[in-house]
Amino acid sequence: MHLPLNALRAFEAAARQLSFTRAGLELRVTQAAVSHQVKALEDMLGVPLFRRLPRGLALTEEGEALLPVLSDSFRRIAATLERFEGGRLREVLVLGAVGTVVSGWLLARLPEFRAAHPFVDLRLLTNNNRVDLAGEGLDCAIRFGDGAWHGTEATRLFTAPLSPLCAPALAERLGQPADLMREVLLRSYRVDEWARWFALSDLEAPAVRGFVFDSSLTMAEAAVQGTGVALLPARMFERDLRQGRLVRPFAPEVTLGAYWLTRLKSREETPAMAAFRQWLLAQPEVAA
Repeated sequence: MHLPLNALRAFEAAARQLSFTRAGLELRVTQAAVSHQVKALEDMLGVPLFRRLPRGLALTEEGEALLPVLSDSFRRIAATLERFEGGRLREVLVLGAVGTVVSGWLLARLPEFRAAHPFVDLRLLTNNNRVDLAGEGLDCAIRFGDGAWHGTEATRLFTAPLSPLCAPALAERLGQPADLMREVLLRSYRVDEWARWFALSDLEAPAVRGFVFDSSLTMAEAAVQGTGVALLPARMFERDLRQGRLVRPFAPEVTLGAYWLTRLKSREETPAMAAFRQWLLAQPEVAA
C-alpha cells in the first residue's frame, strides 16, 4: 500500500491536538490543508477517523487504533534522524562498568573519548562487578577479576593493587601492619583479600567480622567516616588521598586481579564498540 505520509502526519497531529487548527499551527499549514489531508486519508481507508462535534473533534474507534502506532513511528523516525551528525550516523554504545573504575579513572577521560569519537552515543551503567551482559542489554563491560568469564571475550586493561586506606585520625594509631589487628577491617564479598594482604608481612590475618560491602565506593566512604580500615585499589582513590580524606598507612599492596573490557563472544563487535576498545587500549595506563 502506498503510504500517504503527509496525510498520516496531518492525522497524527490533529488526533493529538483534537483540533485541525492547532495541528495546522504545529505543521505550519492552514487548517483547511489539515482537514483536506485527513479527509483524503479517511477516503483511502474507507472509515471515518474523527467524529466532527460542534465544539471540536473526537476520535472514532479506528482513529484511536491508528494514533498510537503513528505517534510511536514518528518518534522513532525523529530519534533516528537526530542520530545523524557530521555526515555520519551516531551509534549507541551501552557500557557497564564497576563504579570504582568509573569514578576513579574513566570519568575524567570521557571528554577525550567524546572529542575523538563524536559519533558514539555512550550510555554508562555502573555496577558492583556482578554483570549479566545479555540480560542487562550491555554491549560491553569493564569489570574486575581474572579475565575468565564463560562465553566472554576479555581484553586486559590494567591492574589495581589493593592497599589499606583509612581516615587520617585512625592512621595515627597505626605504626606497623600488626596494629591493624586491633582495628575494624572493612571487607568486600571477596573473602580472602585481607588474608592475602597480611601474608605480605608474614602475618596471619585475624578473623575478619562485621561489615561487608558490595561496592568499593561505599566501603571507601565508610573508611572516610572512620568506620574502619578498607582494603582498596589506591589508584582509584587518588583524589581522596590528595585531598587528605583518606590515608595510606602502609606501602605493601596485593594484586588480586585486573580490570578487563569484556563482551560476549556471540556479540559481533560494532564500530562503536571497536572505537571504544581501541581508545581504551591507547591510554597510557593500559599501554604501559
